[in-house]
Amino acid sequence: MNYTPPGSNPPEGDDPLAQEVRKLAKINHALMQRVERSMDQQANAFSLFQTAISLEAKIRHRTDELHHALSRLELANADLSHARDASERANRFKTRFFTAVGHDLLQPLHAARLTLSELADVQETPDARRLTTNIASALTTIEDLLASILDLSKLEAGAFIPKLQPVALNDVFERLTVSGDPIARKKGLYLRWRPTPLGVLTDPMMLRRMLQNLLANATRYTDRGGVLLAARRRGGKVSIEVWDTGPGIAAAERDRIFEEFHRGSANDRAGAPGFGLGLSIVKRMSDALEHPVRLKSRVGRGSCFSILAPSAVAPLDVEQKAFPPISMTSLAGRPLIVIDNDLDVLAAMQTLLARWGADVRLARDLDDIGEVLTESTFKPALILADYQLDNGVTGLEAIARIRQATGAQIPAIVITADRRESTATGAARAGCELLYKPVKPAELRALMQHLLVQP
Repeated sequence: MNYTPPGSNPPEGDDPLAQEVRKLAKINHALMQRVERSMDQQANAFSLFQTAISLEAKIRHRTDELHHALSRLELANADLSHARDASERANRFKTRFFTAVGHDLLQPLHAARLTLSELADVQETPDARRLTTNIASALTTIEDLLASILDLSKLEAGAFIPKLQPVALNDVFERLTVSGDPIARKKGLYLRWRPTPLGVLTDPMMLRRMLQNLLANATRYTDRGGVLLAARRRGGKVSIEVWDTGPGIAAAERDRIFEEFHRGSANDRAGAPGFGLGLSIVKRMSDALEHPVRLKSRVGRGSCFSILAPSAVAPLDVEQKAFPPISMTSLAGRPLIVIDNDLDVLAAMQTLLARWGADVRLARDLDDIGEVLTESTFKPALILADYQLDNGVTGLEAIARIRQATGAQIPAIVITADRRESTATGAARAGCELLYKPVKPAELRALMQHLLVQP
């Protein structure tokens, strides 16, 4: 019997059995193709199953890795949070420390300023008056430096915001040159300033600190010639300039000189003392004030540092223009009470005020105030109170006690080394005037007269 492959034409005259065999062969071929397709599908399904299992394992592994990474991140964030909290606590402590130290440092300067004023009043010869004037200028320089250092510490701690106000440059220049002239003359240099009607919008204490550092650097590194302080208008700005005839600054050093503890080759040649902090303080303060600092220099010819500040109308001198003309007799016989926990300050205030003719009573605390007020013939017309007294008591509390006991809103002046905004706000709410230590006697006397002549 012959076999005919599927799809071929059967020979003619073939018998039925052959036809049946061919039919079965065709069915078998179709079944085999179906089985093969099914097996291919099962193989694909098994392959997909294996792939899914592999992917699931990889996903589980990646999930575990992500979980561990998140755990490590949480630990790192916790450590960072603890470090940030520790840094904030350190900054708060530093601010409180410098505030306390500032009070302790400025307190003896306050007493010295009051004593010097009384000493100046008794000088009769020109030389003696010149010496007391020089001492006063030196005290002013120390006061400004200390106040600036304290403000800089607050700036670094993030607790200080510069207070911008119009400042007359003429007065700033005069005070800076008076205080710096003895050092310049000792080196055989001139220190001059060019009178100017210009004013700037700035923080006066920080500007003086910046210029003091620039003048000190210029004097230190200059051997011949001298230093000039001047200002000129630059559009809506004012360029405040310190010129010197020193060795100049090489181009390679002009960026680095503003870094902390960088002294430069000129310092090495001059053998000058210092820690290389002056210009770094200038840079930090200029950044805080947004007063750009610029440098022009020629090696062997000299340098010019300039501070670019917004122009402003120069204000009148506070001590001369803000209050009526001072009269010694305006304080004669006026009953005053002075409150301070420092015996040196109390003694200096008593001597000064008595010399002005006032009837003075002294108190260190609330108990002393009670004793003073028991005098039936003493009715204080003015209160002078230190802000920081013993045992956490403030001058504002002492003033409130006196006003309550007398039943009168007695004028009061709060004297403090604390320059926090909260202190100024508290004094204003209590209806008190505020003076910062060390107090200039002329300013104190003018303010006292102003308060005493008010209706």
